[in-house]
Amino acid sequence: MRVLRLFKIWFVAARYGLDEFFLGHERVKLVRWAMRMLFFWRRFSQPRAVRLRLALEALGPIFVKFGQVLSTRRDLIPLDLADELARLQDRVPPFPSEQALAVLRRAYGREVDEVFAEFNREPVASASVAQVHRARLKTGEAVAVKVLRPGIGKVIEKDLALLNVAAGLLERLWSDGKRLKPKEVVAEFAKHLDDELDLIREAANCAQLRRNFERSPLLAVPEVYWDYCTPEVMTMSWMDGVPVSQIDELRRHGVDIPKLARAGVEIFFTQVFRDGYFHADMHPGNILVEDSGRYVALDFGIMGTLNDTDKNYLAQNFLAFFRRDYKRVAQAHWDAGWVPKETRVDEFEAAIRAVCEPVFDRPLKEIAFGKVLLRLFQTSRRFGMEIQPQLVMLQKTLLNIEGLGRQLDPDLDLWATAKPFLERWMSEQIGWRGWVKTFQEEAP
Repeated sequence: MRVLRLFKIWFVAARYGLDEFFLGHERVKLVRWAMRMLFFWRRFSQPRAVRLRLALEALGPIFVKFGQVLSTRRDLIPLDLADELARLQDRVPPFPSEQALAVLRRAYGREVDEVFAEFNREPVASASVAQVHRARLKTGEAVAVKVLRPGIGKVIEKDLALLNVAAGLLERLWSDGKRLKPKEVVAEFAKHLDDELDLIREAANCAQLRRNFERSPLLAVPEVYWDYCTPEVMTMSWMDGVPVSQIDELRRHGVDIPKLARAGVEIFFTQVFRDGYFHADMHPGNILVEDSGRYVALDFGIMGTLNDTDKNYLAQNFLAFFRRDYKRVAQAHWDAGWVPKETRVDEFEAAIRAVCEPVFDRPLKEIAFGKVLLRLFQTSRRFGMEIQPQLVMLQKTLLNIEGLGRQLDPDLDLWATAKPFLERWMSEQIGWRGWVKTFQEEAP
């Protein structure tokens, strides 16, 4: 079965001409020539960006999610690709309404018209794992009904098996394989995808995030209607708003865009450091904005968690970066065991300074994050720094947030926005407020 899936991936990539993305260099011109001879019948009438999107849609949810992440990184990929991949955020082709009704009939044990006062057969949004229909309960509340794609679990299982095989080969054949821990990274990714296929878990995630941001002026989260939730169906309150990617429309609604960008950064750091529980799929297709300027979160299938130790080390590292205290950054990595014990802290400090110093005091539009990430990767490789699988979802989310901030306000100063929040959080954790909080928790 894995061989068949691998063949399908190769065939789809060839059918849509994705080899042009990888075989453009002169070193592989013979391979490029062989591909042209093998697929002499190909005639491409569509632009490369459209072909890439169609290929990712054909290959399934894991590939769609990869495209969603790429779509937010306009600093890393050409604009034509970013614009087209943005269609993957909420415009994946829906599955037939008859299949959705069959899932609902199986979930509720009766016809959909007996359960809801109104149910719109046409989906209002469709993603890689599920699609959403608008409905109204018998009690009058407007709701969004999320229905899992039939058979999606088997497709994801095959792709994860292939990723696991690829990770094993990477560990054995590449000198950096063990340091990068690809099998652990895939296992972490698989765990979150498994959660996403159980809509009861997603409903629980939604309820938790709603409690965390109850009465928050920054973020609204829908209410879950538990009586209408099953592993294949999730029902929540309908949320109105403008998609965060429609910036001109937001301006017409009187939303302060720079303020919105700063609020996004604060929401991210609040979730990570205050709660240790964060939305790990924050691409623009999952975010609306109310007329008041408050964010609305949607799709809670992938959530990240951090323990107190990870939060503490991350906060120290972020704060040290913002203060340009590179010695503290290097020391924190050494203390956490993220670099080998024989590493000289002063050499690690100098390497980090060389990467980070050029990007400070610059707005997002002037920072070439692709080059920064490449240099950070080279530095981590040089010092034998190990990848932390439990932080992979956080890194993915940070890339999403930074990409969103770049779209909303290219002049956003990410460092200046985040620094006051982190300083306040650190004071609450290890300052006198932290001592008071610890005493209140431990005294009983």
